[in-house]
Formats: sequence, C-alpha cells, structure tokens
Amino acid sequence: MIDLSTRYLGLNLRNPIIVGSSGLTDSVEKIQKIEEAGAGAVVLKSIFEEEILFEYDAVIKEAETDGVNLEQFDYFDFHLRGKKLNGYIDLIQGAKAKTSIPIIASINCVYSYEWIDFAKRIEAAGADAIELNMFFLPSDFKRSSRKQDDMYFEIVEKLVSTISIPISLKISYYFSNLGHMIQRLSKSGISGIVLFNRFFSPDIDIDKLEIKPSFVFSAPSDLAQSLRWIAIMSQRVQCDLAASSGIHDGESVIKQILAGAQAVQMVSALYKKKIAYIKDVIETLETWMKAHKYNTLQDFRGKLSQAKADDPAVYERMQFMKYFT
Repeated sequence: MIDLSTRYLGLNLRNPIIVGSSGLTDSVEKIQKIEEAGAGAVVLKSIFEEEILFEYDAVIKEAETDGVNLEQFDYFDFHLRGKKLNGYIDLIQGAKAKTSIPIIASINCVYSYEWIDFAKRIEAAGADAIELNMFFLPSDFKRSSRKQDDMYFEIVEKLVSTISIPISLKISYYFSNLGHMIQRLSKSGISGIVLFNRFFSPDIDIDKLEIKPSFVFSAPSDLAQSLRWIAIMSQRVQCDLAASSGIHDGESVIKQILAGAQAVQMVSALYKKKIAYIKDVIETLETWMKAHKYNTLQDFRGKLSQAKADDPAVYERMQFMKYFT
C-alpha cells in the first residue's frame, strides 16, 4: 500500500500537498472543495499586519468616542468589532467545523509586532498553526542589514511567547547569507520554514506611462530556486522545510521531496487548472512511487539533498560551464 502521509509542523497530513495562502483559500466553501480534491492542508488567505492595526485603531477611536476609559483594559483585549478581523476568525471557525484537514492561518508581516495579540484570537478560534509571511524589502537605506535581520527574531520571539500552536515562517531569499539565516531561524522556536514567498512584481506600461503588476503567477522554471535551497538546507535545520513557488505538477512535488521537503505549497497551478487538478498531482506521485517501489515518502525524502548527493557541489555551482560549451 502506498502511504502519502507526512508530518509538517507537528501536524498529520494525509499527503504533502498544501494549498498556499491565496484567493483559493478565502472561504469555507472553497476550502471544502480543496479537501474533496485531496489536499493535505490549507493555508488561509493572509490577513495583513496593516489591516489588523487599522481595525484596532478604529475600535480604539470608537471606544474613546463612547467615553470608555482605555486605562481599564488591555489595548488588544478590547472586544473587536472590525469586519476584517472578525471575518477572519469566522473563516477559521467555519473551516474547522466543516473540514477535517489542518487549517493554517496566515499573517503577512511588515516590521511591527503590535498585531501579535491578534494571534491569541487565531489560536482560540481553532487554527492548527500560523504561517508568518515575512519579507522586508532591502530598500530601506537607513536600516542596516543586521538590524533588518534582527526584526525577524524579535517578531518570532514575541509570537512564540504569546501562542502555543505551531509557527512557520514563509521567507524570501533576500539575505546576504541565506543559509546561515535559515539555520538561525530554525533554532528560534518555530516549527517550520517555507521557501520561498512570492512578491508583487512591478512592470511599466510604456503607452500609458503607468506602473502595473506583472508575472502574477509563478512559472514551472521558478522551481529551481526553492529546489536548490531545500536541497542545501535539508538535514541542516532544526525545523521542517516546505517548498513553494514553481510547483506546477506531480513531478515538481516528487523533486522537492527528493530534495528534502516535508511538504509543498501549490497556488498558481491551481488557479490555472482548477482545484480538481490536485487529484492528478496525487495520482502522479502515487504512480511514480509504485514504479520505484517506494511505500512511504520517508523512503525517498532527501535522497538527492546536498547532504546525500553523489555530487553535492552541483547545488552550489552557479555557472553554465558544460551547458554552453
């Protein structure tokens, strides 16, 4: 019997396919369809730090208008009536009530950690874990790289001391010493790291002279970046690793597990081919495992990671020497 189950963030997943944070995961009805298609877990559409703080401010202003003495209660313990925040809590509770797969909440962070007490409500609502989508664009010329890196640990330390459910970080590759940073983060008390998050990419309309979005979806070729770093960091971290970006088919899933991933996140391929495509991805994975006589994912996980590869240097080679000659 083929067993596709895996452990990620301490959670039992029936298979390693996670539908990543997106518009595909912003309603209970969509999450039910994702479960029916066979996914192992979902990451809810992110709520942004700015949205949380905006609604907190609105509630406080309302309380002041009503004559409430703000010194008598904790700023974040006040009963929130913001549509966005309560809507997010309702989404978690509804998804937990109507589905059985793990529900991972998602917060998109900037620099502040004043929103962290909202994580208590996420935990109380029943979320199985929280994924922090953390990215600080290295364009702040007044902030040193060390100070920028330190912000990750300040936020993580605060959150780890606030909630008890598992925490994962979805990070970028914009670090001066990426491998060292991933190792440090893995020792910070988190349960997993997702490599890598995907960003808004600007383009320029040369006719309208306007800035516009571009490359909204990932491409299959984007797989290479996360594949390289999953393979390099596999067995060198103290938490789980999940792969994201460029995972468009069953073959991509297989490659990431061979590199050492505990799980993978898919989004773009499901926008293009619909949620039911998850069934095809699972079938490809099962067929390949049968052909290679693997009964479990653990039988081949990390088999081609850098730590186990016959030629480990291939993951660090940057030039196209043989290809172009």
